Amino acid sequence: MHHLPNLLTLLRFLLVPPVAWLILSGVYDVAFLLFVLAGASDALDGFLARRFAWTSRLGALLDPLADKLLLVVSCLCLSWVGLIPGWLALVVLARDMLIVAGAVCYRWRVGSLTISPSRLGKLSTFLQTALVSVVLLQASLLPAFAALRLPLIVLVVLGSLASAVDYVREWTDKYRRHKDST
Repeated sequence: MHHLPNLLTLLRFLLVPPVAWLILSGVYDVAFLLFVLAGASDALDGFLARRFAWTSRLGALLDPLADKLLLVVSCLCLSWVGLIPGWLALVVLARDMLIVAGAVCYRWRVGSLTISPSRLGKLSTFLQTALVSVVLLQASLLPAFAALRLPLIVLVVLGSLASAVDYVREWTDKYRRHKDST
């Protein structure tokens, strides 16, 4: 049973291609359902990992990767079909690439790095998830949700930029402290 969180993370990885294909095919209602299923699996695996201490180093690495892959691919596909602006998908992608590049540079220059999501990082991910959900809902079942699109786009941009700056600041501070201690 202690592997269940990792299996749920694997499920999210496996849901990325169908969600992408459904968005690109214009089957937004089913894409929305699978996107929500992926979100529910993320919540469940997090709960199980914390509640029963079913954590692993592999799960700690793969869980955020599955989340980001689903969000980035969904944003890129939504951009491709014209439901969100292309520049917005690039902002989401650039933020994640900056975070990965920063982690790689820190590891290369300093060594071990413990990555934990910041509050701004969690907020940014939440806003991205909300945007994808609202856009898929608006495109499939609830056209009235279109009114939420622009405010969410603004919030996603602000959240992405704020969290990117926050991660760069955090890693720069860690690097300076490490450099001062050697």
